[in-house]
Amino acid sequence: MKTRYQISLLLFHFLFMISCSVAQENNPVTPESGEEEQITEEENFPTEEEEEEEEEEEPVSNENFVSQHGQLHIEGNKLLDKNNNEIQLRGMSLFWSQWEPEFYNQETIKNLTEDWNINVIRAAMGIENGGYLENPEEEKQKVYDVIDAAIDMGIYVIVDWHDHHAHEHQEASVQFFTELAERYGNTPNLLYETFNEPMEVSWSEVLKPYHTAVITAIRAKDPDNVIICGTPRWSQRVDLAANDPLNFENIAYTLHYYAATHKADLRALAQEAINKELPIFITEFGTTKANGDEIVDKEESVIWWDFAKENNLSWCNWSIADKDEKSAALLPGTSPEDLKKQEILTESGKLVKERLKQQE
Repeated sequence: MKTRYQISLLLFHFLFMISCSVAQENNPVTPESGEEEQITEEENFPTEEEEEEEEEEEPVSNENFVSQHGQLHIEGNKLLDKNNNEIQLRGMSLFWSQWEPEFYNQETIKNLTEDWNINVIRAAMGIENGGYLENPEEEKQKVYDVIDAAIDMGIYVIVDWHDHHAHEHQEASVQFFTELAERYGNTPNLLYETFNEPMEVSWSEVLKPYHTAVITAIRAKDPDNVIICGTPRWSQRVDLAANDPLNFENIAYTLHYYAATHKADLRALAQEAINKELPIFITEFGTTKANGDEIVDKEESVIWWDFAKENNLSWCNWSIADKDEKSAALLPGTSPEDLKKQEILTESGKLVKERLKQQE
């Protein structure tokens, strides 16, 4: 028989156990400092399968302008991209290669692409006056450097036979463009310009036979890329070409203008040719007089840009040069590494760069 003391002791233990149980429920044991965070991190850490799903959902894009638009082609009077959408190329022309060679390099093309928003660059390879006819290997290498840079930057590049008498140098032209097409004809970045600015010569009797010979040579190596052909009177008489076009595919025709000299009359000729389904590419224009100097005509420049936009005409401005003349985009003494600086721009350079930076 239990004594009163033993009964009291048992009751005390019973009450103590109940008290401990209640205390544990109200104050659960917590892990040591940092242990809770570690558990949480382990619970939220993604599995290998989840990581792979994230990579598939958010791929890294390496798309540039050319990879986006691809192989260009012409239908009717329109320049189209690989998706058959109309495309307008806008960019800059380099100066005569034999006189401003310091801009024929990677740094120039990189800065123009990143800061000026160009999607096309024109390499104006000089032919006479110390150019290709006298130094073919040197001038070719300058052009190749520009093409390689354009490919790296994902923009288009026009290789221009920058000559006023190309019909007198047809053999050299055929040889050059054959080599060029063989070397770069498999890249969609390349466009050919076979004759910069013919003078007052016949379209049908002089220029058409010349272009036919050069185009035939190019097409033997490159069946696809667009070829741009110069027209009479410093590449202004596109109306003459519209009356007697070349019988090849993916051919465009050159229109050049200088805004302070060529105004409504030249736009009327261009519109006449466009209405006849002639595809036009403005491979060179200036904001100044036709001599590249005197004044910068902002009002006419804007009218021309609006005309080009309305008709979806691609264009390149003359020029990336630091020559002391109004049409040059750069002040004397500018180097390729300076091209992102606003203070090195001329009046024309500021006007053109502002237009390029606008999203059209």
